[in-house]
Amino acid sequence: MVSPTGAQRRVVITGAGGQLGRALADEFPGAVALSHADWDVTLPPPELGEPLGVVFHAAAWTDVDGAEADPQEAAAVNVGGTRHVAELGAPLVYYSTDYVFDGRKSEPYVESDAPNPLSAYGRTKLYGEGAAGEQSWIVRSSGLYGPTGTNFLRTMLDLARERDEIAVVDDQRTAPTYVGHLAAATRELLGRPFGIWHIAADGDATWAEFAEAIFEEAGLDARVRRISSAELGRAAPRPANAVLRSEKGAPGLPHWREGLRECLSRLS
Repeated sequence: MVSPTGAQRRVVITGAGGQLGRALADEFPGAVALSHADWDVTLPPPELGEPLGVVFHAAAWTDVDGAEADPQEAAAVNVGGTRHVAELGAPLVYYSTDYVFDGRKSEPYVESDAPNPLSAYGRTKLYGEGAAGEQSWIVRSSGLYGPTGTNFLRTMLDLARERDEIAVVDDQRTAPTYVGHLAAATRELLGRPFGIWHIAADGDATWAEFAEAIFEEAGLDARVRRISSAELGRAAPRPANAVLRSEKGAPGLPHWREGLRECLSRLS
C-alpha cells in the first residue's frame, strides 16, 4: 500500500500460521506475516515501526466448544487481543463470524440484523467487533475451510479414511467459505468504507450436505448419516441458520461448490 505522500505502507497479518492467515499471506505476499510465535495477541503489540497501512487481524480463539469451558481465555484472545491489535493505530480488518447470530431468522442474515449470540465463542467475537474500533472493516464470514489447519473439510477427509459412515448434523445451515476466496475479497474490501460487511460463499448447505459434497468431489465412498444437533451433543449451541448475505454490496464470492473444488485441487 502507498500513502498519499508516496511512502510505502506495510501490510501486517496476525494469526499468519492459521488457515485464514496463510491465505492472506498468499494474497498479500509482501505483508509482515506474524504467527502466534511472533506475537501472542493477548500481549501488547511488538514494535513494528512505521508506517503501517492496514492490519489483517486473523488471530483468534476458534475452538467453539472450548470457549464454553474457558470463556475468559477465549475473551482474552478475541476481545483483549483485538484491543491490542487496534493499539497499532492502523486501519484494521477484523474477521468475525456468523455465530454472532442466534439462527432463528428464516432468511439469510444481513449487516443490519441485530446480533444475539448463543455461545461464549459468539459473544467474544461480537465483543471483539467493538474492540476493533471505528477505523475497521468488520468481516463476518461463515464455515471457513482451507487446505491447511483444522477445519471441517480436512476433518471429513481424515474420517473418510477410517470409517465407511460418518454422522454429520443436518439441522444447521451455513455457507461454507473457502479461505482463498475470502482473502481475495479482502483486497477488494479495502476500497469500501469502514463498517460491518458480510462476506461468505454464494449458496448454502447443511453440514451434512457439505460433507456429502466433499466425498463426492474427492471421489470417496464414505456415507453420511444425517443426525440432529441434539444427537451430536456439543457443549456450545450453534445457530440453526447461519447463512450470511450482504445488503451493502460487499465483495461477492463464488459458490461454495467452486470453493470446495479449488480447495481440493490445492490439497491434491
